[in-house]
Amino acid sequence: MKQLLIAVALMGLLSSFSHKPLTWVAIGDSITYLNEHLNETGNRVTKGYMTRVVDRLPYVQYTNQGHNGWTAVRIAQSIETLGITKADVYSIFLGTNDWWSGKPLGRFIDYQDNTGTGTVYGSFRIIIDKLRNLNPQAHILLITPMQRADFVYLTNYQNNAYGSYKAKNGQQLESFANAIDSIGRFEHLPVVDLYHTRSLRIKTLVKYKRLKDPQTGAYRNYSYPAFIGVPFDPKTDAYPYPTEAIAITYDGLHPSDKGYAIISKKLVKVIRKY
Repeated sequence: MKQLLIAVALMGLLSSFSHKPLTWVAIGDSITYLNEHLNETGNRVTKGYMTRVVDRLPYVQYTNQGHNGWTAVRIAQSIETLGITKADVYSIFLGTNDWWSGKPLGRFIDYQDNTGTGTVYGSFRIIIDKLRNLNPQAHILLITPMQRADFVYLTNYQNNAYGSYKAKNGQQLESFANAIDSIGRFEHLPVVDLYHTRSLRIKTLVKYKRLKDPQTGAYRNYSYPAFIGVPFDPKTDAYPYPTEAIAITYDGLHPSDKGYAIISKKLVKVIRKY
């Protein structure tokens, strides 16, 4: 086992010398942002997905363009002022906040006709056009949103949201994932489909949600889908995801170390081809 680990380390070291440096700009929301702000996870996370990719591909140099709480629509609206630089690789990991905030997904024709930031489809066109203007030869990688369990922010329980098991404003999160996939197929861009990844399905995201039993008032551990509809009072209740409940996510939405490891493994498979 020791010899195998040494061989893997040597292979990584040799690849860093033999492969020309590759610059990568990762565009995203809080799931990307947290890579450089691990303290905001309560140190429940030790490495984000970008750090993990670079651990495997040492010749890659990344820039974090993750913006906490932002939507694809807001990224598109701000695209000229974000300071996105020319790079060899761009990844776009957006959509979950658009779904929760009720941004209209729109239709594929909004992407084709470049109709603007009124829809998520139109916003993706603006983002992709900007990246192509920065570097027409760049590789662009699309990442779909993950499924979501009930989210409760670790340091502000008032900031909470139900999971992707039901629609928000008449839209399913899966529709946003499918939209990103359709853009990738149209543009011949690789898509890392996290939404339909079996190991990231909603039942795996947390081990349980600790809530008060409505009948007895005593805390119980509810697994998915049993916790759906069980009340949570952010003013009086304890945080529903103790460390023992961490699985693929640490708060129902944001990946844990295990979740980030799955994401980074998928990204490495794509980026190592460049």
